[in-house]
Amino acid sequence: MRGVVVGDAELRRYPRVASPKGVVVAWQSGTKRAVSFMETIGLGGLFVMTRQAPPIRSMVKVLLDFPLGEVRARAVVRRVAPAKGMGIEFIAMTQEDRARLSKVMLPMLAMQ
Repeated sequence: MRGVVVGDAELRRYPRVASPKGVVVAWQSGTKRAVSFMETIGLGGLFVMTRQAPPIRSMVKVLLDFPLGEVRARAVVRRVAPAKGMGIEFIAMTQEDRARLSKVMLPMLAMQ
């Protein structure tokens, strides 16, 4: 269940939180490479702030650099907000990267 809207609430597999200040994501889609700020992040994906998002269903490689270490993942573009950014869903990540992401997310989710 991804992005199903019920009333005013949007149901998601994983909760989202506001991205920590100053954390950027390096991403690549095809030959396009960029470094962008994140708006929100969750265990299922993130929203990347960019004015030049690739089309929906494009494959994206991402690299997140947290104090606990890097998180690398493959993702797919699920939403595009013109001139604002793109919502991407993680589709592949190593167990080690998933564990690091979970460890980073735990305190952020606890503060919600």
